[in-house]
Amino acid sequence: MSDLEFEQKRTLSRTEAADQLEALAAAIRRGGQAELDLGPGKLTLRIPDELRTELEVELKDGEIELEIEMSWRTGQPGDDD
Repeated sequence: MSDLEFEQKRTLSRTEAADQLEALAAAIRRGGQAELDLGPGKLTLRIPDELRTELEVELKDGEIELEIEMSWRTGQPGDDD
């Protein structure tokens, strides 16, 4: 079981989706503490200098699915895990 999990599924206009991605990109670019507006609330994350990324595109049953996944360690810099 994970320590924290948040999932949000909703339909957005192309402009709304772009706005959401631009806000996320700006938070990643700034690094440090990033505050993401998630509709009903906000989520604050610490964004480190390096991230692991995965990009997946799938065409199935006439629908395209694009997944962008980013992950990073939660430990403080210098922690030996």
